[in-house]
Amino acid sequence: MSRRHGCSAGGLVGLALLAACAAPPPAPVPAAAAPVVQIQPEPLPVTPLPVPQIVIVQSPPQAPALQPAAAPQPAAPQPAAPQVNEEEQQALLLLVDLQRYVVEAGEDLRRELAAANLALTRARSDANRIRLAMLLTLPTAGPPDDTRALSLLEPVVGRGGNASPMKQIASLLYAQISERARSVREEQRKTAAAQEKLDALRAVERSLLLERSRNAGGGGAGGGGGTGR
Repeated sequence: MSRRHGCSAGGLVGLALLAACAAPPPAPVPAAAAPVVQIQPEPLPVTPLPVPQIVIVQSPPQAPALQPAAAPQPAAPQPAAPQVNEEEQQALLLLVDLQRYVVEAGEDLRRELAAANLALTRARSDANRIRLAMLLTLPTAGPPDDTRALSLLEPVVGRGGNASPMKQIASLLYAQISERARSVREEQRKTAAAQEKLDALRAVERSLLLERSRNAGGGGAGGGGGTGR
């Protein structure tokens, strides 16, 4: 029994040894880290180097490159304004005056007539002739003088060449005055004919009255002679 116990004890010791061998060895204890000492290097003597002077040269500004000008686009043709020459302008002003004469009062027209006569003596232009001829036909400006008005217009109307604005105005006014003058002459002719007839009737009436008075006087004298017998 003591042998069995010894074997058991020896077995236990062997098992312990095997377990010890099978167990991992204990981790080594790290040694304390040595302190790190930073060594500052001694500064080396520095000799300053001479800095060369830097001169900055600015180049002149470059002119911007010129872009080639675009060719101008042809503008759309505009309708040309009608050109009014001097004669046409005078004709327009004359028409304004002629329209104004129609509505002006008699006193104003008489002043216009005097001014038109004076203007014609200074310049015998077509406009002055037509203006005066128009005023001579207006009864409110004075006694109408169609004969003089027609004589003023005849040089303008009878002028050859193209029908200028002045000639057209003068021709129209000449035709109106001529028609009115013809009407006046026709009326005067009729009036004169009627007056001649009236004068002839009055002459016949006077002749009959004279003849009757003579007959009446002769009959009275004959009756008195018969009584005396």
